[in-house]
Amino acid sequence: MDIDEIEAEQERSVVNLFDKWGLQEGDVRCQDLSIQDYVGIRNKCLRFLPHTAGRYQVKRFRKATCPIVERLVNSLMMHGRNNGKKMMAMRIVQHAFEILYLYTDANPVDVFVDAIINSGPREDSTRIGRAGTVRRQAVDVSPLRKVNQAIYFICTGARESAFKSGKTIAECLADEILNASKGSSNSYAIKKKDEIERVAKSNR
Repeated sequence: MDIDEIEAEQERSVVNLFDKWGLQEGDVRCQDLSIQDYVGIRNKCLRFLPHTAGRYQVKRFRKATCPIVERLVNSLMMHGRNNGKKMMAMRIVQHAFEILYLYTDANPVDVFVDAIINSGPREDSTRIGRAGTVRRQAVDVSPLRKVNQAIYFICTGARESAFKSGKTIAECLADEILNASKGSSNSYAIKKKDEIERVAKSNR
C-alpha cells in the first residue's frame, strides 16, 4: 500500500458525527475538568449517528456513558406528542448543527459542549425539614446533575421559543446553544442557571 492509500484508509476509519463533525481530541475539547467524565464524546461514544438504542436508564450513572449528542436528541422527545419520535429529533439536531456551523464556522459539537459547561448550575438549594419547619439550604451540584440540568434547560428554551413563532425548532435550538456557549443573557438556560444560583446564594 502506498501513502495515499494508507491516508484514505485512515480517513475512512475516522468516526465523524453525521459523517461530518469530528469527535477527536483536536476537534472537541471539554474545558471543564469536573464534568469531563460525564460528557460522552470519547472512546465508546464515537458514533456516526446519535442513536445507540442503549438501555442507559437501567443502572445508576450508566447514562454518563451515553453520547452527549444522543442525550440532547432524547431530551427533545418530550411533551407527549413527541414521545418516541427519535428520527425527527435527530433531524432537528442535525439541522441545528448545520446552522451552528454557518453561524460560528466551528465544530458544532464543540460549541454544544461549551454551552453545557456554561448552562449547568454550580449551586442549588434543597429543602431541609427540621421539627416541622421547612427551610432551604444551599448545596453544591454534582457534575452529572449539572450536565442533566444544562441539557434540560437548553431543550426547554428552544421548545418555548419555537412554540407559536415563525422560527423552526432547529433554528431556535441553534440560537439557544449559541447564546448559551457565549454565556449570553438572551439564553433561557443561562437565565435559569443564574436564577438558581441567586436563590442558592440567598439560602447559604
